[in-house]
Amino acid sequence: MAEEYTFQTFDGINLYGKTDAVAKPRAAVVIVHGLCEHQGRYDYLTMRLNAQGYSVYRFDHRGHGKSEGTKVYYSAYDEIAKDTDVVVDRALSENPDIPVFMLGHSMGGYGAALYGHLHPKKVAGYVLSGAWTRDNGKLGQNVIEQCKDMDDLDYVPNQLGDGVCSDPSVGERYMADPLVMKQMSVGLFRALHNGHVFMRENPQLFVDPVLILHGGADGLVSPKDSLELFDTIASKDKSLRIYSGLMHEIFNEYDKDAVIADALAWLNARAPQVR
Repeated sequence: MAEEYTFQTFDGINLYGKTDAVAKPRAAVVIVHGLCEHQGRYDYLTMRLNAQGYSVYRFDHRGHGKSEGTKVYYSAYDEIAKDTDVVVDRALSENPDIPVFMLGHSMGGYGAALYGHLHPKKVAGYVLSGAWTRDNGKLGQNVIEQCKDMDDLDYVPNQLGDGVCSDPSVGERYMADPLVMKQMSVGLFRALHNGHVFMRENPQLFVDPVLILHGGADGLVSPKDSLELFDTIASKDKSLRIYSGLMHEIFNEYDKDAVIADALAWLNARAPQVR
């Protein structure tokens, strides 16, 4: 059963949300999408999660997709976590007797990892995909350096499409999608840089179970981000998988079903069986 709605953030911005609930769920999963994209690009992953007994909560970030807010902009590094917290609270209140997990990709992986640092033990665990937690690939640093004389609300073109997937049709659909933002604010990169610094300096704050997944051929977010995160966080239950040959969007790659199967196996081992 799919339900669409709008909800307010901590500072009063209306965001678009969608819940794909199943009967007698074994757990719930909050999906946190990436930079410039929107929750609708996770329909296939949601279908696979639903089929395994997981209710799924999705939303469009502020300034993304169908949500309100200044386009592709954050004024502070933790705004993404504060927005996500509203969705987590909804999932927890609607599912008081089952675990709630979080799955984040790319900038959504940044948001999910940051959430874990700021809200330890609030959710049951995390699946991170191509998570932008350190900026070793200098995606943000390059924009910040090239735009040092620009204001926070100046914009640069979204040129991420060529790097999302080895399947060219995925990149073509990405750039043709009217809900994919075609420009990115300089201020977003400056804000998230502060979050990268915070997570690098405070890895001991992340203590929850986590599965860290990354494409070995990811040209947007370096696999080194995930390697460093894995090595430094304080979680006792942590796993890392680097997929040789896969690019950034591992849930859309040619081997996506194997990647999703890995994520499902990890979740299934930590969620109760459906009765």
